[in-house]
Amino acid sequence: MLSRTKITLGLVATLVILGVGAGIGWHLYSYKPRRQDVEYLQLFRQVLQEVRSDYVEKVPTKKLLEGAINGMLAALDPHSEYLPPEPFAEMKVEISGSFGGLGIEISQKDDRLTVVAPIEDTPAWRAGIKAGDYIWKIDNTFTRGLTITEAVKRMRGEKGTRVTLTIIRQGVDRPLVFPLVRDIIKTRSLKARTLAPGYGYVRIGHFQERTGEDFAAALRKLRAENGGTLQGLVIDLRNNPGGLLDSAVQVAGRFVGDRLDNGLVVYTKGREPVGRHDYNATLGEKEPLYPIVVLINGGTASASEIVAGALQDYHRAVIMGTTSFGKGSVQTVIGLPNGAGLKLTTALYYTPKGRSIQAQGIIPDIVVGNAELKVEKGDLGENFHEKDLDNHLNVPQPVAAPAKVRPQGGAGAAAAAAGAAEKDYQLDRALDLLKGWELMKKRS
Repeated sequence: MLSRTKITLGLVATLVILGVGAGIGWHLYSYKPRRQDVEYLQLFRQVLQEVRSDYVEKVPTKKLLEGAINGMLAALDPHSEYLPPEPFAEMKVEISGSFGGLGIEISQKDDRLTVVAPIEDTPAWRAGIKAGDYIWKIDNTFTRGLTITEAVKRMRGEKGTRVTLTIIRQGVDRPLVFPLVRDIIKTRSLKARTLAPGYGYVRIGHFQERTGEDFAAALRKLRAENGGTLQGLVIDLRNNPGGLLDSAVQVAGRFVGDRLDNGLVVYTKGREPVGRHDYNATLGEKEPLYPIVVLINGGTASASEIVAGALQDYHRAVIMGTTSFGKGSVQTVIGLPNGAGLKLTTALYYTPKGRSIQAQGIIPDIVVGNAELKVEKGDLGENFHEKDLDNHLNVPQPVAAPAKVRPQGGAGAAAAAAGAAEKDYQLDRALDLLKGWELMKKRS
């Protein structure tokens, strides 16, 4: 028997942030191998022995076994991986929300270390690293063949230390060199401001422990700034890689259900039918039924897709932008006896109406690209999604009986490219939609 500490994750594989999901618990299990399993285990033992005795160089047994574990997990899906003790300890530091690094979300695309999105106000973001960039070298080390964990280890470090990334970018005929200085990455959860009298804007960069509370506080502040009520709201989830599932449920729960009906926000299903878990909005304070626009793009993943999917299913918001990333799988981190961790995909997310997000993404109600963004043919950027990752999970649609969802009213849509200094075309279109909605309401 082996007791396992389990932490549920809801995120794209990342450099700087991993999200902890619904909860932590203890589980016991036992395994009785079948005859065929025993034969393969004997085969593995034989191969291991041959390598140890006859390989051209002596190889540490630890390296061989960890390589076998990594290979086994890599054959499953892009998000399952073995975390040796040091990276596992670092991951727990990252979860705390303060660590030394560069501020990049990364994953594997065609065996290449690829940027999913830079995090706002971090060294990578300020230097101009973009979604879809291929990290060719870290200092003088080529990344081909490096695992995400190995790459993270090389890019993480103490504040003030230096690291150089060499980037290959689609449409640029030479490698781009970015000398970067590591900084303390304090992942700020959200920003809020008034766009125009009566119209609020909240950008959620990722979902942390306090995001639900901060979101409620931001809405109260916006209402106070606008005479006690809002005529419309833009929720910007572009380039939001996910994070804490509970916080995403809290955000969606401000608009879903009512004081008598807490409303289903998302549910998960694993291998066994009994593995379904429902996540409902809490009873209590709800927002008035003003119009809402939710902005999404190819960098919108996991927990942020849960929010967009729930508001779309309840007809509580208009979703605007481009199709989201499509990460609808749940990862559980299991503490192992040697101090290492096992990150294993254990379930899938479903929206209240039973839609799977996995390799599908959230399709906007109104498709609006960013007019300032020039995408070359074959460029990853907006075209880089979960379905492009090696060994991604395919889920046929439909996958489940729809939940009974009562429309909540309202409307809205648009999203802003994170940190874009240029005019934000998508955000302008979102505001136009909200103002048009108010105008039509007055005329009717």
